[in-house]
Amino acid sequence: MKKQRLIPPASSKVNLADYDPDYTGDYDKQTARDEVRQMQERLQVLQEMLYAQGKHALLIVLQAMDAGGKDSTIKKVFEGINPQGVFVTSFKVPTDEELGHDFLWRIHRSVPRKGHIGIFNRSHYEDVLVTRVNKLVSKQECVRRYQHINAFERLLTDTGTHILKFYLHISKDEQKERFQDRLDRPDKHWKFSIGDLEVRKDWDCYMEAYADALSECNTDYAPWHIVPANRKWYRDVVITRAIVETMEGMGLAYPEPEKDLDKVKIKD
Repeated sequence: MKKQRLIPPASSKVNLADYDPDYTGDYDKQTARDEVRQMQERLQVLQEMLYAQGKHALLIVLQAMDAGGKDSTIKKVFEGINPQGVFVTSFKVPTDEELGHDFLWRIHRSVPRKGHIGIFNRSHYEDVLVTRVNKLVSKQECVRRYQHINAFERLLTDTGTHILKFYLHISKDEQKERFQDRLDRPDKHWKFSIGDLEVRKDWDCYMEAYADALSECNTDYAPWHIVPANRKWYRDVVITRAIVETMEGMGLAYPEPEKDLDKVKIKD
């Protein structure tokens, strides 16, 4: 199987047709799951050091079409991780208060503080995806928003926040199967929305909008990862590995202990 690039070349035009959502590299399901479990053990240690050191933050951005697997990614990748230092923010339709500010205002408020991991389930990229497809903003405004997003992410990285952005790439056929599964299983009915079928009609428009966002906001300091996500087990190993490798590169360490702890005696 030809090796598929995860991060598009910087300053290149992304064509999502070049990325196979069924790609699994050299992995099979069991090998991938075994590796995820091993990396989660390391992730637990790294997260504790991140929290203890308090010098860095990690922001994880998850974007996907409906049924793309954002929720299950969070559940699987962060299984067993101390929830004290991990915060998930889901961005829905903006409130009246949020609409009264610039489009990044509500995003900046949710950026993780140092020592923490923040996960965005959808993100500021909705404002160059949904708004564009629904013609709520012009193409010219989208171009300005790309520039604002790049500047915003530059600000975050310059001040200690590391950014990992994952586009969970599924096929239209895979989305249909996942929607059908939600219809067939009563315990998943709550996840199904008739409105999702209306969005599905605009699949091609969304693919074009995603391709432009992935092209225009793919920087060396906050690159996009196009994750083949038809196979959830492969998605999980790709994302877990990227998180661990990023945290390994932060220079994390436990803070120096107080002096003379070896002389401390705790009285009965």
